[in-house]
Amino acid sequence: MSASSIVPAVTDAELVTLLSADSGAVAVEFTAAWCAPCRTMAPVVETLARECGPALRVVQLDSDAHPAASVRYGVRGLPTLLLFRDGALTTRVTGAMPLAQLRERLRPHLAARAG
Repeated sequence: MSASSIVPAVTDAELVTLLSADSGAVAVEFTAAWCAPCRTMAPVVETLARECGPALRVVQLDSDAHPAASVRYGVRGLPTLLLFRDGALTTRVTGAMPLAQLRERLRPHLAARAG
């Protein structure tokens, strides 16, 4: 998978740094180049990143190139999107889905800090 400027690629080490205790909302899309559903989800995740703007930082991690995070977070299927708030895992979404469905799955977790 090739990352975009909207959804940058990160390594295992960069992810550890990114998920600090005061990192806010961070979504990590676990992908692989061979994964057809991951390619299907790429524009969906990019649209989500654009819509959420600075309220949600969205990054991509290639599970084949950087397997430590996949092991650490028990990622067993691709694509998997993990949502973290201040370093704590709040939700897990596995598989390809339309943007509207992804929004609904994430909405309660993104709104949790909006007040």
